[in-house]
Amino acid sequence: MTTTDEPATHERVYSEAEVTQKLQSDLPHWFLEDGWIRRKFKTSGWKGTLMVVNTVGHLAEAAWHHPDLTVSYAFVIVKLCTHSAKGITDKDFELATKIEETIQWQPNKQGFKGQPSALEGTPNEDPRFKYIKYD
Repeated sequence: MTTTDEPATHERVYSEAEVTQKLQSDLPHWFLEDGWIRRKFKTSGWKGTLMVVNTVGHLAEAAWHHPDLTVSYAFVIVKLCTHSAKGITDKDFELATKIEETIQWQPNKQGFKGQPSALEGTPNEDPRFKYIKYD
């Protein structure tokens, strides 16, 4: 029996049809294109864009799974693919889900553990404070 220092990683790579079906059911704002799952987050300007980038960066680093980002004044495009597996794996779906939950969180609408939230949420009616264009 031989051993190596590298762990055996046999990540399940989803077929294109499986990815499309999973996105439709679990992540409807994400789509498959050129071997990546992608999502465009629209912001209200540079401040919001930087907040999205920093949030995605924190989640990606904590997960140790790093997306490609396209960053512009009023949007961020997040692209996920598991390079080591050469395809879309559970890592991509899990990180996409966490990104989606965090960026789209609106405490004044979702509450906390089924209770009304003590947090009022960003005042989106006032352009001085608005930063995310929620779906």
